[in-house]
Amino acid sequence: MRAVDIIRKKRFGGELTEQEIGFLIKGLVDGAIPDYQISAWAMAVCYMGMTDKETAALTLAMANSGDTVDLSSIAGVKVDKHSTGGVGDKTTLIVAPLVAACGVPVAKMSGRGLGHTGGTIDKLESIPGFRTELSRDDFFAQVEDIGVAVIGQSGNIAPADKKLYALRDVTATVESIPLIASSVMSKKIAAGADAILLDVKTGDGAFMKTPEDAAKLAAAMVAIGNQVGRQTVAVISDMDQPLGRTIGNALEVREAIEVLRGEGPEDLREVSLVLASHMLVLGGIAGDTDAARRMLETAISSGEALRKFAAFVTAQGGDPAVTEDLSRLPQAPLRVPVSSAEAGYVLGIEAEAIGLAAMTLGAGRATKDDEIDYAVGIELAAKPGDFVREGDLLATLYVRADDMRAESAVQSVRAAYRLGVEQGEPRPLLHGIVQ
Repeated sequence: MRAVDIIRKKRFGGELTEQEIGFLIKGLVDGAIPDYQISAWAMAVCYMGMTDKETAALTLAMANSGDTVDLSSIAGVKVDKHSTGGVGDKTTLIVAPLVAACGVPVAKMSGRGLGHTGGTIDKLESIPGFRTELSRDDFFAQVEDIGVAVIGQSGNIAPADKKLYALRDVTATVESIPLIASSVMSKKIAAGADAILLDVKTGDGAFMKTPEDAAKLAAAMVAIGNQVGRQTVAVISDMDQPLGRTIGNALEVREAIEVLRGEGPEDLREVSLVLASHMLVLGGIAGDTDAARRMLETAISSGEALRKFAAFVTAQGGDPAVTEDLSRLPQAPLRVPVSSAEAGYVLGIEAEAIGLAAMTLGAGRATKDDEIDYAVGIELAAKPGDFVREGDLLATLYVRADDMRAESAVQSVRAAYRLGVEQGEPRPLLHGIVQ
């Protein structure tokens, strides 16, 4: 078997066999196939696409290229959740303890943030003392004991995906839906979940800018899950504006706790309940999403969801008192207001611009080695549909120093707001379900 023959076959639209795909991925990982041939194959895939069968084979080959996690010793159906990334997306902080409080075990590996989107691990580490590195035995024992654990992703989970993505990033082959779908799903499958709930974002702050493209990606990932025996559902949710009102690590933890208390922004609460409802159905705890939602709302109103979050924080070394006293989270020393330069209705907020402004303040990373400041970020005062007068507060920046970075962020946040003389039609929070 030769790589050049496989490249030629795909270049002319042929369907690759499981053995051919496995040969390529093995050669990628062990270095037997040079980068230029893997890059040529990726470009052929970009032009010619892949069948569901091919994409599933690629996903499994990458999932099995490194460490895999076997969760079978943990009782119950283990349901994983994955978001394709967005601004202010702190739903895992809400959904993981909430779903666990209703009886579905959550054994989750999450990542750090890079660029304008935040990472769950960074947010959790803003809780004083919280540890995101656990031994495998401790990870399993914690899920068995309290039903939920969230840790950083192992360095050797799906190494083929890391190598392939690095090549795609520099060869203009990132946008291929089969390659994106197999990248996401290989890590989820390697992490050992029985079922997978996908939150596919669409809009200005998402990778997939249109609902149509998001639906294509969702369908591809659901097809992979079904092909490899993992029941998979995708929710297509909106990221044309930040989710909730806060962007920044400790600020987002605060807002997640508020939702678990039965408070918090309505958009964040609604998206979290929809995601959690599907997870309860996938976990076999509820027969349909209506029944699941009633269970989840009871878990919040009874305080059980917040108690589960506190137990989760305690188990991983964090300070559970943050659930009662939000001031125990990291606090930025200064607050800088962003006022409106004109009057009008808020028609939209460019999510990516807000995320980049938060990154400028130190809440995110431009490179994987950057240090982040857990305390800094942005809190939105005005959201789409609100009317603001000239001089009214649009947002507040939480900053370390009132310096050039803060001034740049003020200008970026102000420019991210689109105002109009008439109130616009609200954009839907949810754009569809794929299953």
